[in-house]
Amino acid sequence: MAGLLLVTALAVTTLAPFAVMVSTSLMDEFEVFRLPPPLLPASPRWANYPEALTALPFGRFFGNSLVFALLVVAGQVTTAALAGYAFARLRFPGRDRLFALALGVMMVPAVVILIPRFLLINALGWVDTVQGLVTTELVSVWGIFLLRQAFLGLPRDLEDAARLDGASEWDVFWRVGLPTVRPALATLALFAFVDAWKNYLWPLIATRSLDRRTVEVGVASFHGFYYSHWPYQMAAAVAAVLPLLLVFLAAQRYFIRGIQLSGFK
Repeated sequence: MAGLLLVTALAVTTLAPFAVMVSTSLMDEFEVFRLPPPLLPASPRWANYPEALTALPFGRFFGNSLVFALLVVAGQVTTAALAGYAFARLRFPGRDRLFALALGVMMVPAVVILIPRFLLINALGWVDTVQGLVTTELVSVWGIFLLRQAFLGLPRDLEDAARLDGASEWDVFWRVGLPTVRPALATLALFAFVDAWKNYLWPLIATRSLDRRTVEVGVASFHGFYYSHWPYQMAAAVAAVLPLLLVFLAAQRYFIRGIQLSGFK
């Protein structure tokens, strides 16, 4: 019973900010400033959503975020699958040291390399472009680790049988290895999509024009244009969260299965 109460309290604490966000998004502009602050809108104002999403070009922001997220997913899944298979199944000099070096990169805070990343895309003339926004996000060390753990569970008998049938190393990877780690691939794709969609700092630095902004940067820009209109800001925030919720609900079974297969406890 005590455990159930604790879990319920944690769930309420976690969901409370989202409930307040949704409630505020349906209030009148001045209703949020009443004392004491109301928990629920007196009369839900659903018009806040279309008005907020047309006050700034949020259609463009959503399109930019979708393109950014899908390209990041494709890049990270591809690079992590190739590198994870190499570290798990191939034998080459310095493999373990190279893997340890790659893991060491995870200890470097992302904010430390923001300036070098910007200087790189600036030197290439890619500031405020899709390629400048995407290229530095195409490799995930965590994804490489995840896929390596998944490939380590691949039975040697399957590989040996494929090689006896004349399969090349690429055929073993493509036809034997990848199908067995699909849950882990789905897990990585889910995390990559969520991380790219909610990424704020890098798109803020790598883009300049309003037409190149992503949803998260657009929501932050909303605060500058409509400083005191909290219902509009919360409506835009709710709209930005909905795609993540839908993606997670659609992929949660792969997420759970991928965590089990990747060796995390």
